[in-house]
Amino acid sequence: MLDCPDARELAEFYRELIGGQVESPETRWAVGEGSAVLRGERGPALAFQSVADHRPPVWGAPEQQFHLDVRVDDMGAAHEAVLALGAVPLGDGGGDAAWRVYADPAGHPFRLVRF
Repeated sequence: MLDCPDARELAEFYRELIGGQVESPETRWAVGEGSAVLRGERGPALAFQSVADHRPPVWGAPEQQFHLDVRVDDMGAAHEAVLALGAVPLGDGGGDAAWRVYADPAGHPFRLVRF
């Protein structure tokens, strides 16, 4: 469950990034109105919950709770795609780096990782 200012908006961001279908509201998880769940064909679901006083985590801070790694084949194309979706770079990641760090629209960190 990711806290955020707007659950549907953040679920749509991740749907564009990793695919899947957004269910909103999600009744099986009993999180009620202001929630959304992103489900893919396989693998775990990501749940999102609207929180009025959401404060985004700080990348690199000791209290950081988690970050998602998203596998990509073409770092340059993926970089441009996440910027177009509203992600914000959290480091230079320059050149031929194996990974780059970004914040989603609610401020949660995630990495694009080239394997």
